[in-house]
Amino acid sequence: MEKLDLKKVRKPLFTAPRNRFVTIDVPPVSYLMVDGHGDPNTAPAYRLAVESLYATAFTIKFSCKANGNDFVVMPLEGLWSAPDPESFSARRKDEWEWTMMIMVPDYVDDETFLAARVKAREKLGALPESLRLESLEEGLCLQALHVGSYDDEGPLLARLHGEIMPSGGYDFAGRHHEVYLSDPRKTAPEKLKTVIRQPVRQN
Repeated sequence: MEKLDLKKVRKPLFTAPRNRFVTIDVPPVSYLMVDGHGDPNTAPAYRLAVESLYATAFTIKFSCKANGNDFVVMPLEGLWSAPDPESFSARRKDEWEWTMMIMVPDYVDDETFLAARVKAREKLGALPESLRLESLEEGLCLQALHVGSYDDEGPLLARLHGEIMPSGGYDFAGRHHEVYLSDPRKTAPEKLKTVIRQPVRQN
């Protein structure tokens, strides 16, 4: 049985030039999502969110595999926002609102998700109330690859917000989006690869 690998099928969503923003049109994509607030390094809700996403994603994977539709579990992604956008470049993490996500194939339906959520709850004991299956359509975006520690993203984001968007005539059209291509448990901070994406519209 061949596994569906969305990183290959939707390659433009997982690749970008290093430190150089390019435009990309992002189609509607299905995700498992969990919402939360605060510093991802210290907030207990963040750890539970990530554990819940992976538990649900792997349960869905094994359910689909039993029906002949195996797929590769995708990397973690996050949508980030704050009352002051500069809190990202300044790394004021306590102000951050986040939605952590894992992409799933379009054939994953509500019935499959709800069954997986029950099994994930049995495994973890509790799940965030916001855990859901939802489609996200970002449309026109600016996207670049950051290599290095998450805390070193500040200068790239400052350039995006202060130079690239104003000079290109772009306004914000959605939340700051990050795709975590590397496993931070197995990768040195200076080698972490993160796709940075910002939905925009022409002003």
